[in-house]
Amino acid sequence: MFDAPWFEDFSVGNDYSEVPAVTITEGHAAIHQAIFGDRLRLPLDHVLSQKVTGEQRALVNPSLVCNMAIGQTTIPSQRVMGNLFYRGLVFQKPVFIGDTLTTSTKVVGLKQNKPKPNRPASGMVALEMHVKNQHGETVLLFWRCPMIPCRDPKAETGHNDSFDIMPELVPLETLKGAVPNWDLNTFQTTNSAHQFKNLPLNQLLTVEARDTVTLAPELVRMTLNMAMTHTDATRSVYGKRLVYGGHTISMAAAQLSRILPNMVTIVGWFHCDHVAPVFEQDILRTQVTLDEKHAITNGGIVYLHVETYALRDLSDPTAETKVLDWTMAALFA
Repeated sequence: MFDAPWFEDFSVGNDYSEVPAVTITEGHAAIHQAIFGDRLRLPLDHVLSQKVTGEQRALVNPSLVCNMAIGQTTIPSQRVMGNLFYRGLVFQKPVFIGDTLTTSTKVVGLKQNKPKPNRPASGMVALEMHVKNQHGETVLLFWRCPMIPCRDPKAETGHNDSFDIMPELVPLETLKGAVPNWDLNTFQTTNSAHQFKNLPLNQLLTVEARDTVTLAPELVRMTLNMAMTHTDATRSVYGKRLVYGGHTISMAAAQLSRILPNMVTIVGWFHCDHVAPVFEQDILRTQVTLDEKHAITNGGIVYLHVETYALRDLSDPTAETKVLDWTMAALFA
């Protein structure tokens, strides 16, 4: 069960759910905060969090929830060459310190990559993840697609499944149904320019301060991520450790929190594509466009298009590589 599978070993319906449940602690939250410096207010301000959520325990940053959940899904992707994308993620229940998360992972599709000269055979595995808390309530439901090498470099598996099961869009009513019954009026800042009603649509916002990628293996270990390419350079097709994709996403989310101070939490992801690899010491910059606004009581849901770029050549600050293309929905007061 725990042997690292090759692409030929997968079948649709395979279940990889025998993983340790994880209780989210203040230690997890502190390490995650030290790595990313996220400025989402509710996980940082316990007094405000209690007033807004009505819960005495501290709220867990949604990026930490995702990273813990993804780490629990990596038994089938220990040999991953790279995780290509995520689809249809919805935060159906908020997570608070002390909650215990259990993740089930199922194979729902297989597609072998087209052969290329001098490139060993590989394929894409569509995985469906279902995360529950200690009460059996669904916290997250989402899909991701790792690329896995074949045992036989010349393998021809014939797998060519449709990946339509992984949704590109999440209905607005689903997102509204996932919004907690929180007191958003209490959350609003005194700066009206940052409130939901005044947010500018179709305007590109750029986070000027970049961040250098550090502590990548530490995040992988903390979240029980078993993908070998993130901790062992000899297992990477790039000849050096590949930074775990959730690290890039979490850094992008942290950068967003600097320029969008009235972002209460992230509600869902439509699509999230890793369009190029990220390595330690890359310097990341994020920009965002607000595409749509949908009002709810004392706030609203905003659709964001987030793009992150990596700088590696310090002699040419304009030589950036796009590494992340992410469309998501966030709750604003």
